[in-house]
Amino acid sequence: MDPIIIAIDGYSSCGKSTIAKALAKRLGYVYMDTGAMYRAVSLYILRHNIPIEDLAPKEIKEILDQIDIQFVWIEDKGISETFLNGENVENEIRGKEVSEKVSEVAQIKTIRERMIELQRKAGLHKGLVMDGRDIGTKVFPDAELKIFMTADPDIRAERRFMELSAKGEEITLEEVEENIRLRDYNDTNRKENPLTQAEDAVILDNSKLDQEEQLLFVLDLIEDLKK
Repeated sequence: MDPIIIAIDGYSSCGKSTIAKALAKRLGYVYMDTGAMYRAVSLYILRHNIPIEDLAPKEIKEILDQIDIQFVWIEDKGISETFLNGENVENEIRGKEVSEKVSEVAQIKTIRERMIELQRKAGLHKGLVMDGRDIGTKVFPDAELKIFMTADPDIRAERRFMELSAKGEEITLEEVEENIRLRDYNDTNRKENPLTQAEDAVILDNSKLDQEEQLLFVLDLIEDLKK
């Protein structure tokens, strides 16, 4: 079977990145974390105290020209991590401050256009797994396989809380629940490419599935494409 593009969309804290990374590793594909791209831009904005919401498109483009985002393979970990202007920011972009900013940043048309341009370039040779909010609807509407991930909000909040707590973040479950509610609202109601399920996407509700079960579910879909 020739290499394909696998587009994974869905709600926040559904484990999109986890399943996408596992698929890329199993298939020998390139993995691109689009959420990390927006988080890296958000981190840059926060670090430089940029009033992004007050800037004109031309000014935003000038700021984006100063931002270089790369996914670097970390050999001893066996994973790719996010680098912002040469600095490994993988842990920092997953923190509370960036999580509270990223939905706002992702709604800005000029930023989305630049990120989508970069994402499409990555898919020119296929053999790509990409996750985000509008991959199957906007970035790669012709992707051979589209997955739409969802899970019960309470389960998502608990998973996210445990993840942040393990990293030493001082945050309450209630704060995580509120952040997820806000991100869900912003993702589904933003003007630019809101989160929607592509008509030909397969729903993956992982509320009661572990990571291996999710991986096998998608691998079965890929096998079906070969028939």
